[in-house]
Amino acid sequence: MQLKNVIIAHKAGDPTSRQVAEKCARELEKLNCHVLMGPSGAKDNPYPVFLASATHPIDLAIVLGGDGTALAAARHLSADGIPILAVNIGGHLGFLTEAFETFRETEAVWERLLEDRYAIERRMMLEAGLFEGNRTNLQPIGDRTSALEAYRFLALNEMCIKPASADRMITSTLELEIDGEVVDQYQGDGLIVASPTGSTCYNVSASGPIVYSGMEAMVVTPICPLSLASRPIVIPSGSVVSIWALGDYELNTKLWTDGVLGTAIWPGQRVDVRMANCQAKFIILRENYSYYQTLREKLLWTGSRIRYQNNHRN
Repeated sequence: MQLKNVIIAHKAGDPTSRQVAEKCARELEKLNCHVLMGPSGAKDNPYPVFLASATHPIDLAIVLGGDGTALAAARHLSADGIPILAVNIGGHLGFLTEAFETFRETEAVWERLLEDRYAIERRMMLEAGLFEGNRTNLQPIGDRTSALEAYRFLALNEMCIKPASADRMITSTLELEIDGEVVDQYQGDGLIVASPTGSTCYNVSASGPIVYSGMEAMVVTPICPLSLASRPIVIPSGSVVSIWALGDYELNTKLWTDGVLGTAIWPGQRVDVRMANCQAKFIILRENYSYYQTLREKLLWTGSRIRYQNNHRN
């Protein structure tokens, strides 16, 4: 890997993350690397500025924070194929990030990257589009020249269609189509369309299944449905999931991408969710990386709490 142009995004409001980012920037600049650095958070999105101001292709994005910071990087950088080195500094669960201990000796990390001594894990992304009625073309907003930019949303974890209101809890009625065929109508708090990566996030909290992160599939999971017959379903990655908001006269239904508000959904509009034509690329520095080990450690399964010798294998 070349390290000529590098992005460094640190968690907004976290002083430790910023200090490490500044240290990384100084070291990379000594290697004649051009660095673009800024905070990333709920009210800070540095990526449009990064991408617009880069005069040469970006070799690497270093993301210092938690899973939310890594998700934001994936949404904005995956379409350009920029590899992401996400490090858990100031985060909590850290499903998508390298442990800080792996990154502590930063000068050794730069050496490993320059010598291509790392792995890249590719993860499926989701893409959502907003459509009018049964039309198959995206509709532009106002004077925006690109309908694709106006109505194309990316997510690494999940697309969620659920209502939001400042003054009351709302039960939504949503109709689900898969590849043009009506599957069910749901009453409840909403619907999740998750990727394999997102299956261990909001989806599993809503009693959805865990899907191996390297697979290409989608999980549709109802959130607190009023019918016990409404169950999660795993579908092929080539499917198109269409969701209609029914009976929403107060315009409360919203599309959420990785927990971030995407857009409001008006009556007569539908959301189509499918596998995106790009993948998120995460750099793995850990040796003997195991997805199942991550599950044991992050979800506190029995294997991470109880240790005993299994002599039956010998």
